[in-house]
Amino acid sequence: MNQMEIGSFIAKKRKEKNYTQAILAEKLRVSNKTISKWETGKSMPDYAVIQNLCSELDISLSELMDAEENESNSIRPYDEEQILELIRRTQNLENQRTSLYGAILIVMGIALLTLSFVVGGSNLRDFCSGILLGLSIVEMLAGVYMLARGFSKQQ
Repeated sequence: MNQMEIGSFIAKKRKEKNYTQAILAEKLRVSNKTISKWETGKSMPDYAVIQNLCSELDISLSELMDAEENESNSIRPYDEEQILELIRRTQNLENQRTSLYGAILIVMGIALLTLSFVVGGSNLRDFCSGILLGLSIVEMLAGVYMLARGFSKQQ
């Protein structure tokens, strides 16, 4: 499964249907930038949209994942439900990874915050303490953002 090949296949099938990115995006209820990201291989279609994409382009899910049209007598060792389940699980794991990174950033921010209170006493130490305090705040805010982003995508 190569994202660039899949993206090129999506673009090819879209053009065969004489759809612009905007038309396909409207039919799938996504933005045309999303279609562009798929076609350039920057991202993959979400599992919630992938079946609609296949039906709009008149292709099967296995054709999309293989980035080529199936021959009429070809046999696939997997079915479309298995592919959809694999995509859903992969996207859930990516969201969990984002949430985990957020939690790690928050813990590291708390550690830096604690360290900033320990350091101090002279001008140089106060300066270092201020830098540590600033870094801890930025790190915790980034962690909260990543946690929220991970949780919002899971639902």
